[in-house]
Amino acid sequence: MHLKQTYYKKNKYEAGTDEAGRGCLAGPVYAAAVILDRKTTILGLDDSKKLQEKQRNELRAEIESKALHWVVKSITPKEIDRINILQASLKAMYQCIQELEIEPELILVDGNRRIPLLTLNQKTIIKGDGIYQSIAAASILAKTHRDEYMQKIHKKHPEFHWNQNKGYPTEVHRLAIQEFGLTSYHRKTFCTNLIENSLF
Repeated sequence: MHLKQTYYKKNKYEAGTDEAGRGCLAGPVYAAAVILDRKTTILGLDDSKKLQEKQRNELRAEIESKALHWVVKSITPKEIDRINILQASLKAMYQCIQELEIEPELILVDGNRRIPLLTLNQKTIIKGDGIYQSIAAASILAKTHRDEYMQKIHKKHPEFHWNQNKGYPTEVHRLAIQEFGLTSYHRKTFCTNLIENSLF
């Protein structure tokens, strides 16, 4: 286990939070907040991007069964278009923390942006999902829950191959947008910007 268990040395409740799907052209942005049990070890925790899909899914089950508490929330593409992706990501993390059944004494936030309106003590950690176990756990939950959702909506629009690209701007996805146009699941502001920049 190469990740740090906690930020505080003392026995305090800490929640890690992270998001998934910020750079996608389609689908919601997801966030998770996780409070891990210091007495329980979950082997293999790491930044979700460094793990294989099978590893992430196995760890998701273990995190959800062993964590003291966890919450996953999402923000729709329509809301992302309205408030922008950064604010949507922070809003999703805020909602997760608000719904935790245990009030943590510290929030470890992946990245360099503090969560607005949050009254709890928070610490931003750049690349925190590769440093702290609780943030890594949150990154895994956010990623796996989002991937599961993208698999579901792929069945409605198989032409975009969301089961493979998960809404990210792959060549296949971008060419499909050219051919079939946008759906209600696409982030209109993202796709408009790409068209204006002649990336299609």
